[in-house]
Amino acid sequence: MRFFARIQFSGAVLLLALSLVAAHAATGGEPAAVPQVDVASCLTAAAADDMDKAASACAAVIDNEKTAKSHLIKALITRGALFARHDQIDRAIADDSRALLLDPTLADLFNARGELWLKKGDKPRAVQDFGAALKIDPNHEKAKANHKAMARELERIGAQMAVAGKPSFNCGSARSPLEKAICANREIADLDREVYAANARVIREARNAGEAKALQREQDEFTARRNAGFGRPGYDLKKAMQDRLQRLNGVDGY
Repeated sequence: MRFFARIQFSGAVLLLALSLVAAHAATGGEPAAVPQVDVASCLTAAAADDMDKAASACAAVIDNEKTAKSHLIKALITRGALFARHDQIDRAIADDSRALLLDPTLADLFNARGELWLKKGDKPRAVQDFGAALKIDPNHEKAKANHKAMARELERIGAQMAVAGKPSFNCGSARSPLEKAICANREIADLDREVYAANARVIREARNAGEAKALQREQDEFTARRNAGFGRPGYDLKKAMQDRLQRLNGVDGY
């Protein structure tokens, strides 16, 4: 009986081995292929701008551990673009960022994310992404235009910050109470500088010398009234400066 049992056991092992060989032969020596997750429904729903269907279909692809890397990137980019179209900026940035971690060579996506940062008002990150796009593709037209525009904007902001709170004159040489009051108040100091710049602009753009002289005379009269009025009861220096700036900016329709 013991011998017969051994024969039965050996037969079972043989059958198992033969079945494994057959399976191995049927696949050409390769393991059975893992079914690919279908990304088509995600792309189709997003193309139709169907937010509900696309969100569900893309999530099914993105959250599936079996999704191939290439399909995962497609789904993330597709959903990110859909979020962007519907002004869900933070969610769009999150999807774009994840896709860029998977493939950091996507110039178009760096540019797209840069534009999203710009919508959020994060200009330094926007410039960084536009620059990253150009490192990958120096001829990327949109990234070049975006980077150039933002570089100019940051330069302008930097220039404004450099003079913020500073009037049109040197506070180190301020002597009169009026000058000291202007220097002591950043908002009024900015107004003084802006009035000075606006007056210079309208004179520069005057149609002729006579008009330029008349405009300068008007500015001199304002300065005289301001100097005489400062310190008197009820005199509002800030309002006087704001009114003058509005007057100057209205000269040429600004």
